Amino acid sequence: MTITIRSIAIIGGGTMGSGIAAAAAAAGRSVTILEFDEAAAAKARDRTLAAAKDEAERAVIAANLTSLTLEAGDEAIRSADWVCEAIIEDLEAKRSLLRRIESLRKSDSVVSTNTSGIPLAAISEGFGQDLRSNLVVTHFFNPVRVMRLLEIVPGSDTDPAVIKALADFCREALGKGVVHAKDTVNFIANRIGCFWMLSGLHKAKPYLQRGLTPELIDALMGAPVGLPSTGLYGLIDLIGLDVMDFVGKNLAINLPKGDVGLAFTAFPEVEEALLKRGQLGRKSGGGFYRLVKEADGSKRKETFDFVSGSWRDWQPPTLPASAVDAANLLFAEDDAGHFAWDLLGETLLYAADLVPQIADDLVNIDCAIRWGFNWQRGPFELIDHIGPERVIARLRKAGRPLPRLLAVLEESGAGHFYKGTEYLGLDGRFHPIGRMI
Repeated sequence: MTITIRSIAIIGGGTMGSGIAAAAAAAGRSVTILEFDEAAAAKARDRTLAAAKDEAERAVIAANLTSLTLEAGDEAIRSADWVCEAIIEDLEAKRSLLRRIESLRKSDSVVSTNTSGIPLAAISEGFGQDLRSNLVVTHFFNPVRVMRLLEIVPGSDTDPAVIKALADFCREALGKGVVHAKDTVNFIANRIGCFWMLSGLHKAKPYLQRGLTPELIDALMGAPVGLPSTGLYGLIDLIGLDVMDFVGKNLAINLPKGDVGLAFTAFPEVEEALLKRGQLGRKSGGGFYRLVKEADGSKRKETFDFVSGSWRDWQPPTLPASAVDAANLLFAEDDAGHFAWDLLGETLLYAADLVPQIADDLVNIDCAIRWGFNWQRGPFELIDHIGPERVIARLRKAGRPLPRLLAVLEESGAGHFYKGTEYLGLDGRFHPIGRMI
């Protein structure tokens, strides 16, 4: 079966839908955005045009873009090669809309539901085989025009040709880095990235009591280990404590029994108090950090002090000598090194136990974390960098079992997860990476 995507109907013109529409229209495809009333359709068009990178691209998008009400959009759905649902993250709302799409779509069209974590199995339950064989999850990372990552998640009945066609189109026409995830909670990038963030709130607490500051913690979880400069608290300020609370509650319900992430789904006492009083992050004017406007118009940065429970002036951190590189920091015998291992090291071990649960191979995981969270190295690339044998020796000394892929690596005698343009598979053999990296 040959699937060519020329025309696209996108239902929902909010932040995600308009970003997808702008990318597709800029690539020369015919795009129709459908919204629930005329005012929303007009706003969706404006939002899509505003996502243009320059005036020339804006003209291209405008030439390829139509915005209509959902009521007037039946023909757009009937003729579309790809129908992309991008409405609110609500299971019943998505299922209701999918019933309308099922009754209108042509039999060979690709249908995707854009979600950051609702299982496709729940969305597609009870629908006909023709729809189910053409239905996938597309998890575009926000903002769509900036972030490279797209996770594509098939259902148990999805035709492999549909996956290939959509992946090829999004990679080649939209410029996305496509990873293939499995239908598990939070898919790949958010499963690991949110473990890092939520566990970080817990793991930092004893180190804060021993004198590490939020500024130093963020600095340690930045350049020295190849992570973005926002660090831990800066990233959560950007996302919002309310969003992280929602993520944690979702994980608490949906993580598999025995998953180590279950220990970190609820906030520590301090963060729970911040949430309750609306100290959410940048969106509320301050979370862990805030900017205070002075009388002369300048701005001063302040930090929320966990020990005193009050605001103080931001203090530039002094990194220890070991923080020159992840390979030094994670094995340093001081509080900075112990914290780095407790948070980042344990995140690497968590990732090493998730194949084949969330993805079939480590390459999809590494790409998802690099493209979705802007790490310089994915988890397995980072283990290779710091030394797999050192990680294994540390676990052996502590009497801990090896995560699945570290056990495969040790048994194979491979030494590293990557060798040139090949990666280590679950079978203990090296396989070509292919087109992903």
